[in-house]
Amino acid sequence: MLRSLGNFKGYWRKPEATAQTMRNGWVQTGDVGNMDADGYLTFTGRFKEMIKVSGYAVFPEEVESILVKHPAVAQAAVIGVPDPSKGEVVRAFIVKKPSHEVSAQALIDWARMNMSTYKAPREVRFIDALPATGAGKVLRRLLQDQG
Repeated sequence: MLRSLGNFKGYWRKPEATAQTMRNGWVQTGDVGNMDADGYLTFTGRFKEMIKVSGYAVFPEEVESILVKHPAVAQAAVIGVPDPSKGEVVRAFIVKKPSHEVSAQALIDWARMNMSTYKAPREVRFIDALPATGAGKVLRRLLQDQG
């Protein structure tokens, strides 16, 4: 949430959307973060992109930031997919670095050793490029459509 003199007044001709976003003068950004003891704010992710695995909150950005540390991974994007026993599980879309090879299972095993098990992808799909806006923001909704 944020509030300042520079807040927008609402969405043009969309009172319902404005009511959802503006509450008592506060803009509900949907961003989630943590503030440390020194007052530094760290962005965790977007609430609407949060993946719920067995009741645990998993933010895509956190998983992606670990996956790109693998030597064969150039880019990573993750989404939640329905799972009958866990609610959702993590699916990763990976763009490999040129001249690097890694199997899906090897990457899953590496992820389990480098992050909490519930955050580790259950499935990995290799793709040539991540769908993105002109500014480079990954369009996760298009990854959802790839089923």
